[in-house]
Amino acid sequence: MSTVRDESAERYAHLWSAASYRWVIWNAPEGSMIFDRATNRPEYIDHEPTLRDVLRRMREAGAYETDEYPGGPC
Repeated sequence: MSTVRDESAERYAHLWSAASYRWVIWNAPEGSMIFDRATNRPEYIDHEPTLRDVLRRMREAGAYETDEYPGGPC
């Protein structure tokens, strides 16, 4: 694992640091993404390797994961 990848993922440590109802892994038809229930929108990470690393860390931390839309009405 490279240092650059670690530093990129560390910017998102709040997503896996503490168990939270706020951050959810949503397995949408377009692919897995991070959904913020507080703002009712996805949390975009444009760099694919960083996104994969963040998702891995969230899963290891026990983040909630769903195939259903995790937000409220728009």
